[in-house]
Amino acid sequence: MHTINIGLFGFGTVGSGLAEALCSQHERILRRSGLSLKLTKIAARSLSSLPPQLAGVELVNNPDALINDPSIHIFVELIGGIEPARTCILKAIAAGKHVVTANKALLSQHGKELFAAAAAKGVEVGFEGSVGGGIPLIKALKEGLAANKLLAVMGILNGTANYILTRMTEERLPFAEALREAQRLGFAEADPTYDVEGIDTAHKLAILMTIAYGMNISPQQIATEGISTIEPVDIDFAREFGCRIKLLAVSRDVGGAIEARVHPTMVPTAHLLASISGANNAVEFCGDLTGSIILSGAGAGRLPTGSAAAADVIDIARNIAAGAVGRVPALSYLPEQIVDRPIAPLSALSCPFYLRITALDKPGVLAKIAAILSGHGISIESVIQKGRRENEPVAVVILTHTAKEEAVAAALREIDALDTVAAPTVRIRMLGEE
Repeated sequence: MHTINIGLFGFGTVGSGLAEALCSQHERILRRSGLSLKLTKIAARSLSSLPPQLAGVELVNNPDALINDPSIHIFVELIGGIEPARTCILKAIAAGKHVVTANKALLSQHGKELFAAAAAKGVEVGFEGSVGGGIPLIKALKEGLAANKLLAVMGILNGTANYILTRMTEERLPFAEALREAQRLGFAEADPTYDVEGIDTAHKLAILMTIAYGMNISPQQIATEGISTIEPVDIDFAREFGCRIKLLAVSRDVGGAIEARVHPTMVPTAHLLASISGANNAVEFCGDLTGSIILSGAGAGRLPTGSAAAADVIDIARNIAAGAVGRVPALSYLPEQIVDRPIAPLSALSCPFYLRITALDKPGVLAKIAAILSGHGISIESVIQKGRRENEPVAVVILTHTAKEEAVAAALREIDALDTVAAPTVRIRMLGEE
């Protein structure tokens, strides 16, 4: 029986979840792997003591105590953020330690540096918990779909945004009220910008795209929009059209380039992604051999993400025991095979659009809007106006047939400049692009 010693930096939500998983599942892991995974040290500056079940674990206040301990095989970073996480991981790699992290912001922005350092030193980096919480998305991409050319990656990758949209849909809550509820329940941070503006989702999509397509990409290359402009009226209209609004991450291999975008999307209720509710996540992978595969489940949380980090620890421990470190490349592709690929500009996207125009209820206004759309080659599928308030603003909702993003953006600049339009037009892309 091999004993693998683990040092944990960070004892917050995920760190405590990992510690519980390793402690409560010790015998099960031993039966499955023949390995005794021993959490020996935890570095946490804000703690004075550990819970009773971790009585044999040493508590230290400096991660260097883990990095410089030659008996520790695996260094686990679960503090989040860029620094000091980046520096500590690089120091652990330089010390010859394998690394596990769930730090999506760090990996999406500095992953190339970290993975190159690990490859040069001959150590492994596990990061299952960085995307999708307890859903084994990264393992599915790296191993389960290794024989496939990935044609598309699409899904719901942020539980906070999905919870807010679910509450807006089910209870017709305004965005601000749904957000306050999410914060009260611990689903949203005090500053929710990363979650509601799509930034967190873009970080996660960048990680998945690197593995799916063997490409270098940063979150800054991903066109990103959030959900803060969505109102209950949009939810209501989506329901009338047989759709639900979801914050989707979307990437497709379109031949010469790769699409990379995050934005609110109207998803037909018949699609499985439309049924993903609350704080859950779901991702659809499309392989040339497998077709569409959807994985869903708890996308965040103490025990689901702790489970994902534990899975990385077990994988690396097995490889150490078998002398097979490096058997599966960290990013699925060999390091020298990860290349730059062009990103398709958002302006080239074609899909149907939902447009909510706040216009004065006056004769000729709708005709003028229709003429502008027609002038940009945009065909209208349907128009809905509810209520009449002469010379007062009303919502005019237009569904288009498949149209070019570039043409829609140009048309909306003209429409929003009309003196009869009282507010910027809300535009939501619809699933069903060509």
